Amino acid sequence: MAEDTGPVQVVSGVKYEFLERWDVDRLNKVLETDTPAFSGIPVTYSPARNAVRLYRVTYSSVIPERGNKPTVATGLIAVPDTEETSFPTVSYQHGTVYGKQQVPSFPEQSPETALMIAQFAGQGYLLIGADYFGLGLSEEPEGYMVKASHQQATYDMLMASRAVLDHLKIESTKLFLAGWSQGGFVTMAFLEKLESAGVAVEKAATASAPVDVSMALNGFLNFPRKNDATWVPTLFILSSFAFENYYGVPGLARSLITDEEYDVSKKAYERQPIDPADVPTDLRKLVRPDYFDPQFFAASAYGKLVAEAHAYRWVIKSPVRNYYGESDEAISTGLGRLAMTYQQAMGNGNPQVEAVSTGETTHRGTFATAVPQWKTWFDGP
Repeated sequence: MAEDTGPVQVVSGVKYEFLERWDVDRLNKVLETDTPAFSGIPVTYSPARNAVRLYRVTYSSVIPERGNKPTVATGLIAVPDTEETSFPTVSYQHGTVYGKQQVPSFPEQSPETALMIAQFAGQGYLLIGADYFGLGLSEEPEGYMVKASHQQATYDMLMASRAVLDHLKIESTKLFLAGWSQGGFVTMAFLEKLESAGVAVEKAATASAPVDVSMALNGFLNFPRKNDATWVPTLFILSSFAFENYYGVPGLARSLITDEEYDVSKKAYERQPIDPADVPTDLRKLVRPDYFDPQFFAASAYGKLVAEAHAYRWVIKSPVRNYYGESDEAISTGLGRLAMTYQQAMGNGNPQVEAVSTGETTHRGTFATAVPQWKTWFDGP
């Protein structure tokens, strides 16, 4: 079937273009070769059954933190290449990336998206994924861990995908959510928005989700673990510049980051060419000494914004599973279990949220291990 490679406008503010078709052999290479190389561990995945057609969606959205300033964002739709015209949908929320295009709508640059395409779209699920503001083809600065913007980007991507699917004469039956790392936080924030809007979600699953950013950062500052990731300073860099831009707090990043490391940090946030070895791996070189005092951190402009970045403190109605690794260098087991602990602390306990250990897995290993378990759970009743 020939595809029009040019953009197709479907409704005002929504267009899509065909990217490529991944055949079963390519999907199975992702499962058997590429993902083990990315994650560092062997995992058995059920093989792909069908080829997949990939489309980039460009859609209009708004930035809530900037008075609903209009913006344009991008995302991916992966459609099973079969005779069927009705499929369940998984919305996948991606993790932290270092390249502006290591996101769903550039799937060849995103190993995590490739795994989701192969495991889900290769077995009869529609897969959608927003690129988040500032990534993909977005011209904004990156909105890293900026909650309302993450909610807006994912919600508007879902609505745009429905318009595209209508145009392709494809029906979506059920909606599932999944996300890893930063995308685990975004998944829970997206679920909160969908539940408040009355949009039904069958099940939501995460891996290595930092559902409480303040808890995560306080752990790195005040209770470091021997296995804390060398890239932890990047979380402070991306969030401080993103919060400065999105919440309109001039000088916020400079108030957190030492004078010596400010310029390289700014370049890293702006995705300018730098030597990755120049980004400090020692938090004490990056973060000003005052911030290692919990009271100072909590009272600071940055700390106050961080304290609002959480995605588990509502009465969750949808079935949720938060998968966590016991050797995860970024997410502590306590943080991995936090949403369940919080929900179960309500009276007799809200049973909708379950924390599931993937064993002694690293950050990437937790994701690689969780994905086939997500699939088994989504496939079930």
